[in-house]
Amino acid sequence: MNNTDKKQEILDAFNFRHATKEFDPTKKISDEDFQFILETGRLSPSSVGYEPWKFLVVENKDLKEKLKAVSWGAQGQIPTASHFVIILSRTDARYDSEYVLDLQKNVKEMPDDVLETLMPRYKDFQENDFHLFESKRALFDWASKQSYIALANMMTSAAQIGIDSCPIEGFNYDQVHEILKEEGLLEDGKFDISVMVAFGYRIHEPKRGKTRRSMDQVVQWIK
Repeated sequence: MNNTDKKQEILDAFNFRHATKEFDPTKKISDEDFQFILETGRLSPSSVGYEPWKFLVVENKDLKEKLKAVSWGAQGQIPTASHFVIILSRTDARYDSEYVLDLQKNVKEMPDDVLETLMPRYKDFQENDFHLFESKRALFDWASKQSYIALANMMTSAAQIGIDSCPIEGFNYDQVHEILKEEGLLEDGKFDISVMVAFGYRIHEPKRGKTRRSMDQVVQWIK
């Protein structure tokens, strides 16, 4: 496939994707296809490579009912989606946290002398460049920004293989937090809820095609 065909294939996927409100409950995503979607989330980039996310694939019916009761934006999706995912973000993504140090040493296999050199830079970045130490919420919100990169990649990769999706922010944050906390899914406060996303196959075609502002409304060239 040449570059022109590949670019058109990608644009076709973006035009195909829409916020699917109701899925066909009789159609299930294959294990192979869903693992592919999850893999594109896992491989997503994040600021300074901290990967501050976790993907909860919710299959438990009782938990789904609890979530549906406090998620006004997921009333059609939770009962019909093939797969329903909650994306958590870390609350402990500080440069000197146990999580980050373990990631650097044991996952990225960063030598101690390199880590020692980088630590002051990461501290300055988080503390002074982005003011992330002003509150716990600031650090969590920064981690949540990274999780949306993974969210977008998962939805786009799904669209490229003909699978629909819907990102969901229509929920009561405090109530979902309490549900997940009671279920022991927040790992003693190391994670919290960022966003939800449903995957499956549309049961209705969208009423209209993709609508977006024009290129000159969203792009400014500075010369």
